[in-house]
Amino acid sequence: MNIDFVRPPKKMLIIKPSSLGDIIHSLPFLAAVKEHFPNTEIHWAVARGLHVLLENHPLISKLWILNKDSWKTATYLRKTVREVRELYTGLGREGYDACVDLSGLFRSGLLTFASKAPIKIGFANSNEGSPFFYTHKVQGDMEIHAIDRYLQIAKAMGCPIDDIRYPMADFEPNPPICRALPSEYAVIAPSAGKEANRWPARRFGELAARLPLPAVVICGKSDAAIAEEVVSFAKGNAFSLAGQTNLTELMAVIKKARFFVSNDTGPMHIAAAFQIPVFALFGPANPKRTGPYGPIHTIIKTDIACAPCYRWKPCEHWRCMEDLTVETVLSVINHKLPSSHRE
Repeated sequence: MNIDFVRPPKKMLIIKPSSLGDIIHSLPFLAAVKEHFPNTEIHWAVARGLHVLLENHPLISKLWILNKDSWKTATYLRKTVREVRELYTGLGREGYDACVDLSGLFRSGLLTFASKAPIKIGFANSNEGSPFFYTHKVQGDMEIHAIDRYLQIAKAMGCPIDDIRYPMADFEPNPPICRALPSEYAVIAPSAGKEANRWPARRFGELAARLPLPAVVICGKSDAAIAEEVVSFAKGNAFSLAGQTNLTELMAVIKKARFFVSNDTGPMHIAAAFQIPVFALFGPANPKRTGPYGPIHTIIKTDIACAPCYRWKPCEHWRCMEDLTVETVLSVINHKLPSSHRE
């Protein structure tokens, strides 16, 4: 459907609280909307922690920061009730002309309703009954990349979508942690939100041992053991930054990398946004939907009939990941890299 704005909206709310990759995927939508409506004041509802991705963003006038993690804890119930009430009241007072829900969940639908915007936009095929809260429903294609899917809403709003750009908020490009890194390095991201999406850490380590550049291993503090296992098999050609960076420092580390090797994980999308060549290992996940976006990136996967299956845990055979050998992955990387960076 085409959404007919009688006049450009003065104020618009975008709802996309999480996750890391999803917020990165939403940035081209933001760029398209702001190009078409340059005088529209943009607000964004985002989860605490991930809000640093959008802090001081030149295209965003205000962030509504959601304390999603504490809201799930029963001991914070009284505080949660107060915060949610204040959030709903505050959104309703803003006088939004339009609200766009890119999440498509029940709670994001409630936030859309709370905005009191006369134009409430979301996907017709969203989950958890959220379309009930929309005045304008866009049919979203589930078999295309998330970026292109979000841009379907931008197109329905009359926005140009040919020029894919990732407008990033400003961050320190050379923090102290970067100054201690080698002049040239690769980044390895061996973790993933779903266990079934993780190539074995030992293989990442054996791969790192044979890469033409030292490898910087990144992941959160909770997955530090995975990073250490990678380092233990890397024969001195890798070191771990697990849990040692905040989000903006992590972005700086990724932006300086020569290439990036990972499972399907959020930092992969940061690398893709920065046009760092990504070698992404996929098994149960669907790279058509959530792979690194753009022609310079490479998907490495097995040709197996049951993939993608979207499982959280490895299945009985797990061939989609087990059949990806170190030699196969290294061969693809060496084939794609400039000759000066080959093994």
